[in-house]
Amino acid sequence: MKIEEAFYIGYITKTKGLKGEIQLFFEYDAPELLELDVIFADHNGKMVPFFVSSYKLHSNNTGNLYLEDVDHIDKAQALLKKKIYLPLSKMPDRSDEDFHYNDLKGFVVIDETHGKLGEIIEVNEYPQQFVATISHKKTEILFPLNDDMIIEIDEDERTLTVDLPDGLLDIYINP
Repeated sequence: MKIEEAFYIGYITKTKGLKGEIQLFFEYDAPELLELDVIFADHNGKMVPFFVSSYKLHSNNTGNLYLEDVDHIDKAQALLKKKIYLPLSKMPDRSDEDFHYNDLKGFVVIDETHGKLGEIIEVNEYPQQFVATISHKKTEILFPLNDDMIIEIDEDERTLTVDLPDGLLDIYINP
């Protein structure tokens, strides 16, 4: 499987115990909807499958998993900080009204003051907010996604119109 055939759900944060149990931090917004029978770890650009023998989800966007053939802490250590994916075929169905900040990946950002800035290449969820990453003149720019800054989301044109705070772009462009 290639990375283009998968969607990102989170990453391995730590091991737990000596029998190979791992903790997965979910960046996917509804982990309870995911089918976790097999997960894929990004190992230097290759998608390595791991079969899940059991798992338990927690309310803080984490879950503890036991993987087949990962039966010792030493084997689990090798998975730390690995990004975890599921095949696109396992992406839960959502209604058309269900729009999430993660859906903005690939949208072009237009700032009211500075005009067209670039395409959103990544959307990350942090405990307090979502943060978009755009590529602008070979520089990565990060900005929070919140209702105060977003003016319009045009799903048909795949554009996001924002009003970024004064000085935010200067931090990246004129360091």
